[in-house]
Amino acid sequence: MNVLMLCTGNSCRSIMAEATFNHLAPSGWRALSAGSKPTGYIHPRALALLADEGITHQDYFSKSWQDLPVTPDIVISVCANAANETCPNYLTHAIRTHWGVEDPAHATGSDSDIRQAFHQAYTVLRFRIETFLTLPLQQLILQPGELKAAMDAIGFMSPPVINH
Repeated sequence: MNVLMLCTGNSCRSIMAEATFNHLAPSGWRALSAGSKPTGYIHPRALALLADEGITHQDYFSKSWQDLPVTPDIVISVCANAANETCPNYLTHAIRTHWGVEDPAHATGSDSDIRQAFHQAYTVLRFRIETFLTLPLQQLILQPGELKAAMDAIGFMSPPVINH
């Protein structure tokens, strides 16, 4: 199964989601990422965060949704803009859902504030991906309506807050 992590710029959230999904996914599942208006680069802080998490990111790059090597079975938009855009015709048969995450590329403030924004986006994405991977996927891929409902519900979930 091919899962497309879709965002407008394909420079932060969708790349972090692609790399994290592929790091955690079982055999037979693969994530790709793309953007409707790709920036052409991956944000250095996204790459640094993935490296800190021990997630391989060398083979990832910013690309257009028109340049995918395979047709995805599932499309997960991770930003508000991509959720509202009309996808290319070849994506119309995919199961689609929206897991909106704040864009850390627009974070302002101190270096610590910006680092925290990237970490927060990654934490939300990882939590949702881990939750998705706990679903009975082999069963749900045969029931697209139930799979979509489960994915839609995950899009409203947030990781638990841990107080130190």
